[in-house]
Amino acid sequence: MKVVDSHTEGEPTRVILEGGPDLGSGPLSERAKLLATEHRDFYRSLVTEPYGQEAMVGALLVEPVDPSCVTGVIYFDAAAVIGMCGHGTIGLAATLAHIGKIGVGTHKIETPVGIVEVTLTDKNTVTVQNIESYRYQKDVAVEVDDVGTVIGDVSYGGNWFFIVDDSPTPVVPSNIRTLTEIGIKVREAIYANGIEGENGGVIDHIIFYGPALTESGHSRNFVLCPDNAYDRSPCGTGSSARLACLAADQRLAPGETIYQESTIGSGYSLSFQWGTRSGGVIPSITGQAFITREATMVSNPTDPLRHGV
Repeated sequence: MKVVDSHTEGEPTRVILEGGPDLGSGPLSERAKLLATEHRDFYRSLVTEPYGQEAMVGALLVEPVDPSCVTGVIYFDAAAVIGMCGHGTIGLAATLAHIGKIGVGTHKIETPVGIVEVTLTDKNTVTVQNIESYRYQKDVAVEVDDVGTVIGDVSYGGNWFFIVDDSPTPVVPSNIRTLTEIGIKVREAIYANGIEGENGGVIDHIIFYGPALTESGHSRNFVLCPDNAYDRSPCGTGSSARLACLAADQRLAPGETIYQESTIGSGYSLSFQWGTRSGGVIPSITGQAFITREATMVSNPTDPLRHGV
């Protein structure tokens, strides 16, 4: 398999250019379900040790249904096939520029949850106009073992998030292990209490917010992903879901730009415009991605760990 690796504000993406499974030519949502149910060994082998790493997200290029799109893409991490990935889309745009498929300008990319636009300013700087995002529930309280009552919003930005505005512990790099453990407990409590997104959407991402650690920052976040790795970037879909909450609470105006810090200190510039549904927003996320590797992945049939640890 031919792959190109990159990182977006510290979070790695592996784009599979060729050599993936045949998923047919149906809607991307159906092809994503097929990847999730029939090809789990394939996608796990690309993003878990020993061939990948815990924070990596894979991006499988597929033919789009919509001919106006430069490509289709299906994202996944070690735990699941996911609907959309903001940092992955920034990394994908930088990768497409690297291989000469797109140039400076605006381009459409089809994902299983809808079409997004990417604007390439230079070979590293990308703005993603995400799908419409919205808050589904405000101030949902959940009792968490050894933590107490945690209150958060259920919000959608291409994936489902439980967003906690006042983190149970400070959002600083030295607390990454503690934040991870608390995040896992919060997610388990959500599942135990039957808390879901709209139409039974699975809330598989948890975000904790704390004060910014720089003068330019709006806030700093910690994002727990489905595979229990933390997002090194501020999370594009999570930032989209957060923008919907800020907009709903009238804490941010359309067109106003904020700088969102990640746990490690990297960041995105964020803004929004109103969408078509009540309370819905169209997020814009700007960050930088850098190519780190071009490689041919080899699946050795005699390797007992070829499908990941």
